[in-house]
Amino acid sequence: MTPAQPIKGRGASNNPTNRFETVAYEREIDWNPEDDISPRTQILKDDSQTIIAYNQSPDVGFNAGINVYRGCEHGCAYCFARPTHEYLGFSAGLDFETKIMVKHDAPELLRKEFSSPKWKPQVLGMSGVTDCYQPLERKFQLTRRCLEVLLEFRNPVCIITKNFLVTRDVDLLAQLAKFNAVVANISITTLDPTLTPKLEPRASLPQARLNAIKTLSDAGVEVGVLAAPMISGLNDHEMTNIIAEAVKAGAKFAGFVPIRLPYAVAPMFERWLELHFPARKENVLNRIRSLRGGKLNDPNFGSRMEGQGIFADQLSQMYHIACRKAGLKDDRPALSTEHFRRPSGPQLELSI
Repeated sequence: MTPAQPIKGRGASNNPTNRFETVAYEREIDWNPEDDISPRTQILKDDSQTIIAYNQSPDVGFNAGINVYRGCEHGCAYCFARPTHEYLGFSAGLDFETKIMVKHDAPELLRKEFSSPKWKPQVLGMSGVTDCYQPLERKFQLTRRCLEVLLEFRNPVCIITKNFLVTRDVDLLAQLAKFNAVVANISITTLDPTLTPKLEPRASLPQARLNAIKTLSDAGVEVGVLAAPMISGLNDHEMTNIIAEAVKAGAKFAGFVPIRLPYAVAPMFERWLELHFPARKENVLNRIRSLRGGKLNDPNFGSRMEGQGIFADQLSQMYHIACRKAGLKDDRPALSTEHFRRPSGPQLELSI
């Protein structure tokens, strides 16, 4: 059964078939439709033996990253990471936001990898795939414990999040900042508090994200705003105001990314438009196609994060004008590995 209306608190409205599966199951009898309409979040243990993953993408600012959670309860309708859940045998739809794999041993695994002479100190990305401050972090505190390890070794970290929960760890982030070892990117998609619950149902509201920027900035943490994703015909007109408000709150740099819809995300986002903005659906999809060479997704390095064509040029021009008006220079803080250390003996106290 596919719901005829949005599911409260969820970005997806169904579970599309996993692209790697050859068999699909359909319920016929003895099932309760409410189980699909109001799915609860399930916590599943992830027994990964390593925590640092490497990439060769020229589109991101780090070569190594960690994700303490697989899947994300924020439930963003557009999330490019949804198809990663298919590698686990799940769906990119409701499964992605309701079946969360938790790496309970992440802090211990991180300390082990940092302690190895094979580790070459470098910037480590957090939330390269799923948000490290999604709602479950409030309970499990795995991100905080990983930050404690990062501070212990003084290894630089780049954080990306759309959750005000990041301010809980301002004490650790402020200490890392003293070693030029942290930068935070707060993602703001819209300033419209009525759009956020539809587009990013379990993420912090816009004002809370602006407040997070202020809190981190006041604590001496290098913090910027990521206006992403920009969806032509839906929220792209907000870019100038997003950057302006973020700079007022204390953001020192900015960035933007046009929407990209890989694999199952494309039909899911089409359905999301049908449910929430049916009158805009075709216009939005046509704009996305114009950015992506006639398709809804462009997987190629270089162009996938920028888009191409007239609307991509317009977004780029709007971004540069917005930064200039807000007084931002076209540069980002460079983190340092010079303070990295491997503590000997018992774990050191975190105070400096």
